[in-house]
Amino acid sequence: MSFQNSALLLSWVAILLLALVVAGLVRQVHALGQGASRPAALGPAVGAPAPAFDRLGPGLLLFLDRDCGVCADVLAAVPADRPLHAVFAGPPPEEASRPGVTVLTGEQDGLFADYGVPATPFAVLVGADGRVRAAEPVGSPEALRALTLEAAR
Repeated sequence: MSFQNSALLLSWVAILLLALVVAGLVRQVHALGQGASRPAALGPAVGAPAPAFDRLGPGLLLFLDRDCGVCADVLAAVPADRPLHAVFAGPPPEEASRPGVTVLTGEQDGLFADYGVPATPFAVLVGADGRVRAAEPVGSPEALRALTLEAAR
């Protein structure tokens, strides 16, 4: 087989593989465009009883990670007048300790699992009745503000 024939055959194999990849991507985009449902295990359902409510009480639970770059910004954006529980899977950073903040550490198999937290930062608002008022990922301080304003209504 000559070099030209080998190169031509290899080109057709590469084109075929690319066509399969593009077909898979088109299928994924189509599924997203059809409004595929949200994953079921994305935190607790709104209105559900809050796990460990007797231990934590009402307020904002912020699930954070020491190595998360956005987590420090989200934690700093929490108003001082709101009861806050900063929940860390491992050890917290030094800036997590401040007045009015309850810092919980080593909760990877505890509260993280109980609340079904998929990623950090993740916020859960718990009402005085012990029910979840809102639960969603907050990727920025603005998203946290929007969540707290929406839940206040």
